Amino acid sequence: MASSKRSSSISRTTSETDIRLELDVDGTGLSSINTGIPIFDHMLTLFSKHGRFDLTVEAKGDIEIDFHHTIEDVGIVLGSAFTEAVGDKKGIFRYGSGVYPMDESLVRVSLDVGGRPFLDYRAPENVPHIGDKFNFTLVEEFLRAFAFKALINLHVAILYGRDPHHMAEGTFKGLARSLDDATKIDERIANVIPSTKDVL
Repeated sequence: MASSKRSSSISRTTSETDIRLELDVDGTGLSSINTGIPIFDHMLTLFSKHGRFDLTVEAKGDIEIDFHHTIEDVGIVLGSAFTEAVGDKKGIFRYGSGVYPMDESLVRVSLDVGGRPFLDYRAPENVPHIGDKFNFTLVEEFLRAFAFKALINLHVAILYGRDPHHMAEGTFKGLARSLDDATKIDERIANVIPSTKDVL
C-alpha cells in the first residue's frame, strides 16, 4: 500500500471475531480482503476500488453460526479506521452525496463526516437473500456499525431494484463514492476545520 498521513491500522479481537484491518484514505483502490464470506469480500473490494481507498482486511469469525457477527464487527473496525485516518478533518469537503445505478437498481447515498453518527436506511421490503446464505438485512447491520464508528451522518435509500446483489452492490459503491468525495481535501481550506464550531 502507498504510504499516507491519512492511514490507520486497527485490530479487534472478541470471543466472536478476530479482525486485522489497514486503511489508506488517500490510496488508489488496492485491496486484499478475506473475511470468509465471499459475497462480503466482493462488496468490500468494490468499496475499496470505487472509493480509491487502499484496504486490507483479514477477519475470522463464527460464520459457522451465521454471518452477522463478522459483518457487524468488520463495520465497527472499518468505521474506527476511518475516524483515526481522517483525524481532525482539516480541509475535508465534509459532505458527499449521489444517486448510483447498478443495472435495474438505483441507490441514493448522502453523508456528512461531521462527527454526529446517525443512520437512516430505507430499502424495499422482504428483499431475498443473496445466494443461499447472505441475509440482505446484513447490509443495514454493516452500515449502522460503520456509520456509528466512523462518526458520520449516513442516509441510504435503495430507491428501487429487483436483484438483491445489484441493490447491495449499488449501496457499497455509492457509499464509497460519497465517502471519497466527502474526505477529499479542499486546498482552499487545507488547514481549516469545515465547521463554524471549529471542531468536528
